Amino acid sequence: MSRVVVYPVAVCFGDCDPAGIVFFPNFSRWMDAASLNFFVACGIPVWRELVKTHGIIGTPLLEINTKFFKPATYGETIEVHTSIDEWQSKTFRQRHVVKRGDVVLCEGTEVRAFCIKDPEQPGRIKAIPVPDFIREACA
Repeated sequence: MSRVVVYPVAVCFGDCDPAGIVFFPNFSRWMDAASLNFFVACGIPVWRELVKTHGIIGTPLLEINTKFFKPATYGETIEVHTSIDEWQSKTFRQRHVVKRGDVVLCEGTEVRAFCIKDPEQPGRIKAIPVPDFIREACA
């Protein structure tokens, strides 16, 4: 089981559609930001630093799934609660629960991989085994 890291979001007027509710792609944007925030909160350097030390360029998104339950609107502060609920050899599944107080607004999962630039195919990237130091930091 991984730790849970909370990423606060102040919902702005521009995040909403004409009906005044958050336009659904913004939840994906916030989950993406919460993904990196999770690793930084666990003590993992940001990607531009990891590329220098380990060649890791980031964690590209391979799959996403989101279920919406309640709307949000501008002027509210919501929180993205992020954890890792599954590690595979080269991928991991991150879970995001977006809340307003105790009310769950949506839940999402992302499958991502740690990647490096492929030395055999310039311009391409490839997944690598998840480094042990990252798994340990996120436990």
